[in-house]
Amino acid sequence: MKHFGPHVRNLRETLRKQDRRYSLRQVAARIGVEPAYLSKVERGEVAPPSEATTVKLAHELDQDADVLLAMAGKVSSDLQAIIRKRPQVFAELIRQLKLAPDHAVLRVVREVREGEW
Repeated sequence: MKHFGPHVRNLRETLRKQDRRYSLRQVAARIGVEPAYLSKVERGEVAPPSEATTVKLAHELDQDADVLLAMAGKVSSDLQAIIRKRPQVFAELIRQLKLAPDHAVLRVVREVREGEW
């Protein structure tokens, strides 16, 4: 997986080829940061932005916020709250699923989503 900044830049530049509204300055303005800061983020010169700014950036670039947060080395606050309620159970679940193929993980997700408790 690519580093956060270059990945964001690639996404933004790809969109900019189709739509000039995705210039560095315009995207920075829409997510509430200075263009110089976003430029430094994209070049990997500064750490990824806060959770809130990363989520805004994900929405702006039509990306999954959880994926961008993970690339930034973060976990969304709502997921953190869920894990904190039952840390042992979720730690064990994640450890058991870490080597499972994607289709098996998705099967577990469907089972939980559709199950009656």
